Amino acid sequence: MITLYHCHAARSFRPLWMLEEMALPYELKMLPFPPRVFAKEYLALNPLGTIPLMIDGETRMTESSGICHYLGTKYGPTPLIVGEDEPAYGAFLNWMYFSDATLTFPQTLVLRYSQLEPEERRNPQVATDYAKWFLGRLRAVEAATGNAETLVAGRFTAADIVIGYALRLAENIGLAKDFGPNVAAYWQRLQARDGFKRAVAAENQAGEQQKVAPRAR
Repeated sequence: MITLYHCHAARSFRPLWMLEEMALPYELKMLPFPPRVFAKEYLALNPLGTIPLMIDGETRMTESSGICHYLGTKYGPTPLIVGEDEPAYGAFLNWMYFSDATLTFPQTLVLRYSQLEPEERRNPQVATDYAKWFLGRLRAVEAATGNAETLVAGRFTAADIVIGYALRLAENIGLAKDFGPNVAAYWQRLQARDGFKRAVAAENQAGEQQKVAPRAR
């Protein structure tokens, strides 16, 4: 049984969504955010204190996009993974890495310096600058979705899952109002997927059952 440690709407939503799209059995462990502060016992499992942590037998992984790639290749074949024999293989890998290194990174600084830090340590200038950075990098998604329903290979893939989470985070921290028209339409399409809806329902149900409320915004 795959075990996924998750915080509501955190990066761990990527593998949760992937699990639902693949209809794989899993156990979802909800933690308060940030767990390194509010669930210190979690540090015994993941010394980084970060989310996600996926445990699959002897395998332990903490990188959300990497977990999606792992699930698709280990438990495939699945159309969610673009194979190395397909022309879009390189583009697929580029989106998988782009999702966190380029899109989620600046958003974490926006979140930290606009909401998470104590009032006296918040920095509107940092938050504004990194919001602009994120929106600038989002131009790649705007261009890619101008004439296509999905990012690569003419079908929905794990690349859409990992980029889709970055759009969900952007909405949660108030940046979705600045989406271009293509990104806005693409985000609506992603939210309409049954797999996305099941993942949201799973985190809400697990949070209620385990008495872990979403972080107040």
